[in-house]
Amino acid sequence: MSASCPPAHATKHLPILPYAFANSIFHLNQLQDGVSNGTALWLGGQCLAAYLAESHAKYSSQQRPPRAIELGSGIGLTALSLSALGWDVVATDIPHVITSVLNNNIRNNQQGLPPGSGRIELRELDWFVEPEEWLWDHPDIIASRALTLSPWPKSVDCSTILGPPYDLICTADTIYDTALVTPLLRSLHGLSALSAMASPNARAPLILLCLERRDPTLVDRFIQEAAATWQFSLGRVPHKKLAKAVQKHNPHWTKEDWEDVELWKLRLITSPRSVDKS
Repeated sequence: MSASCPPAHATKHLPILPYAFANSIFHLNQLQDGVSNGTALWLGGQCLAAYLAESHAKYSSQQRPPRAIELGSGIGLTALSLSALGWDVVATDIPHVITSVLNNNIRNNQQGLPPGSGRIELRELDWFVEPEEWLWDHPDIIASRALTLSPWPKSVDCSTILGPPYDLICTADTIYDTALVTPLLRSLHGLSALSAMASPNARAPLILLCLERRDPTLVDRFIQEAAATWQFSLGRVPHKKLAKAVQKHNPHWTKEDWEDVELWKLRLITSPRSVDKS
């Protein structure tokens, strides 16, 4: 296996980024166009991928293959990583990110994934659209403010679309703007509630959220609102546990390279027994 990828802050100038993961090497296009943060690699995604490589099996259910959905998929690292680990994945983002980097990265790397890899679906999910308006019978869109501009497919086999319930919800590097906190939490709540209603045990899926604590006030606001307004239980993955995974998959990194990264577990409280203790 080739050497691990440098931390994201050292690779922003690279238009194509070779990325070693498990027994695969992804070639990821990234774009620094000033339009969206989602078109480049960030540290949270790298640390989340390393953690999933070590811990993904314990988050799957009886559903085979296990199913995940990611909010803010960016250049596709998490989605490709989960697929390589055998998960079916719905990778979601806004149209600019999908058309500029995400679609090509998924398409260009899928053929190189190992045998037994899961499916990846790309769908638009605009966090500002209320969950009551989401679509589960459109192959390209879950939520869009420009739905009338997108032609509705004439024939869709809804049974093939990767809808809820999901075993896992992931998001990384998405806590950076005050205006996005409530829309993101509303979307996480909507996906959790839909999965709980569709799940045989009525339990909401685990959410893994990886972030860089660049703005402590913003992160603290997110955590407070998640618990007080949206009824999520929260717990931070111990730093030692995350460090073990990060150092295994990125042995050349220093502690300073990723010292502000935190990984959090959230779960929607649907009953007194649903609080996550893992």
